[in-house]
Amino acid sequence: MESGKRKISGREKDKESVALLDKLRGQLHSSNASIRRRAAYNLSWMQEDGLDILKSVLFGNFAVTSKNAASYGLRKMQGRMKKMAFEVFMEGLKQPDRSVVDICRNALGLLGHEMPAKSPPKKEAAKRTSIREIRGKRSPRRSVRTR
Repeated sequence: MESGKRKISGREKDKESVALLDKLRGQLHSSNASIRRRAAYNLSWMQEDGLDILKSVLFGNFAVTSKNAASYGLRKMQGRMKKMAFEVFMEGLKQPDRSVVDICRNALGLLGHEMPAKSPPKKEAAKRTSIREIRGKRSPRRSVRTR
């Protein structure tokens, strides 16, 4: 699931920033959870460039662990980018990939936003079964004699 070369946008000024963004993008796919989370946090401070990378990982064909790290980075966005990250999560709820929907729903819950209602339960699941008591043979009671 290696991501291809990234097109350089007009916002990126020099080769050092391009190298840093590529390094952080690679760390998002690391097997170490701490490295993934730190890379996502660092990308959250990089404004539009970080948002683009985190969004592409969240909606791309990557492992769920990478998508969770991207979600963490989007949740840590500050300032004006927070609203854009919220829009990314709302867009994620409409995705056909179930893992993306679950990750976005969880992220919105952690951010304290109301979540859209889940689909109503199927009628088969709501069907109740009654429990009946089966009576067995009763043995006659012994009478207790007092002396």
